[in-house]
Parts: sequence; structure tokens; C-alpha cells
Amino acid sequence: MMRKTLVAAAAFAAFAAQAQTKWDMPTPYSDGEFHTRNVKSFTEDVKKATDGKVDIVVHANGSLIKHPDILRAVSSGQVNIAEFLLSQFGNEDPVFEADNIPFVAAGYDAAWKFYQAQKPLLEKKLQGRGLKLLYSVAWPGQGIYTKDALKTVADLKGTKFRTYSPLTARLAELLGANPTVVQVPDVPQMFATGGIQAMITSSATGTATKSWEYCKHYYNTSAFHPKNAVVVNARAFSRLPAEQQTAILRVASTAETRGWAMSKVRTLEANETLAKNGMTLHEPDAAMKSAFTKVGAQILDEWQKKAGAEGQTIIKTYRGK
Repeated sequence: MMRKTLVAAAAFAAFAAQAQTKWDMPTPYSDGEFHTRNVKSFTEDVKKATDGKVDIVVHANGSLIKHPDILRAVSSGQVNIAEFLLSQFGNEDPVFEADNIPFVAAGYDAAWKFYQAQKPLLEKKLQGRGLKLLYSVAWPGQGIYTKDALKTVADLKGTKFRTYSPLTARLAELLGANPTVVQVPDVPQMFATGGIQAMITSSATGTATKSWEYCKHYYNTSAFHPKNAVVVNARAFSRLPAEQQTAILRVASTAETRGWAMSKVRTLEANETLAKNGMTLHEPDAAMKSAFTKVGAQILDEWQKKAGAEGQTIIKTYRGK
């Protein structure tokens, strides 16, 4: 009788633990950013789809784990699910930074097509780190912010230029600027103290950091669409019952579709906000476009050499060759 009671208690404890799966989810961006809002909708949908058996608690704005440490944290199981900017970890694997190659896949349609070409290798690389890709969402196209208007691209020479990934740093170097890695929350302070004088980022980040308080000009280059990835620790995911896994994957697919749509809306809203707050929005002239394209071609060539056969596969698949 005692043995049956112990077995029953153990079974109940296991069931209760399963029924109360709770994951902490770090994300680098503020509560108001569209990526974070999409993540929170995703976690709410997960809770509904699993009848409350999987509860994911979002920790925004790098409050739980700082951005540079998120990949390691979710790979090691310190946390079981997370969101991060893929290109943040381009030094660890060139496949992670493929979407940072400038002027190769400009615009949302091209960015989506590029994602489909990158995705099989991206999933493989994440699997090698014990991770499963749930979904990925693009940022608005990246543009250049400056305090003073640019007569030519050469005006960027010598400026302290905010970057956030290896390829954006290389872009700054080829433009003659001095790359300086700065996380989003620190951007306003760095401009205020002269730590940076220009940057490349999206109109979304520009509005989130109130860029009009430290910049007056925005060049809408739409150079590339970097992506955030939402990943889950593969071991933790495998411990969930099959029906919960299926539910999470279904909800993730919905979050990806919703996130890309939100990104497009965010672009329009952010551009309007920049203009309403006194910033001048520029479309690069022919000379600027030519200079940017030349720099982009060099970065693509360097990246393909570094990425090897995998890089060739991504570009050939994207271009339909």
C-alpha cells in the first residue's frame, strides 16, 4: 500500500510539474517596441493554446540578461526561450549575419525571399547550439542618422559611427567612419556626450530613442532588414508533451506572419514620427546610391569568402541560380 501511494504521489508530482511549465524569456528591447509587443502576444497565445500549461514570462529591455549574453544563456539552459538580434552574433557564425549584408536584399519582399534562402542553414546552425528556431521577424530597413546634412558620403569620414554588429562595423569602416558598438538604450547618452555622431539603424529604433533630440537628418537607405530570432532550448522543448510542442509551433508561425506585418506598419509610423518631430528625411541621391552599392558589393564579397560554401548557397538560392 505504501509503495502504491509513493508511486501515485510521484506520478502526480510529475504531472503537476508538467502542468506548470514556466519559462523566463529575455528580450533586448523595450516594452513599447513592436518586436516586444509581438513577443508578448506570442506568449499570451502560447498560454491559451496550451490551456495554461506553458507560461512564458517576458523580461524586456535587457532587464534579465544583457543582449550580448542571451545566445549563450538560452544555449546553456540558463533560460529556456529568448529573443535576440541574429547579427549580434555574426562573429560566432557568418550565417547569423547574412541579413546584414547591405544593399543586397533591400525592401520587405526581398528581405522575406532572403530569409527563406537563409533559413535552412540558420536552423542547422541553431540546432548545433542546442536551439530550435521558432520564428524570425525583420526590422524596418536600416537608414543613416546624422547631426548635419550630408553633401556626399565622404562627409561621414572620421565620424564616430554607432554600429551593432560585425557587418555594420565593416560598413562604417568602408565609409571612412570610426565604428563604435553601442546598445540601443545607450544611444542617446552616447550622442549627448560626443561618443557617437552618426549611426545606422531603423526608423523604429530612431523613434524609440527619440533621435530628433540628438540628430536632424535621416537617410532612408533601406540598406538591409536585420532580423530578430525567437528560439527555444531544444532539450527543454523536447520535454514538453507532443500536443504542447505542436501548439507552440502553430502559434510561432502566426507570430512570424504578424511580426512582419507589424514591421511594415512600424516603418510608416516611425517615418511619420521622425518628420513630425522636426527631422529631415532624405532619399539618397544617385551619387550616394552608387557609393553605397559599391561598399555593399565589397562587403558581400568579403562575407562570401568568410562564409564559404554556406554563404554561396544562401546567395545562389536567394538569386535563384
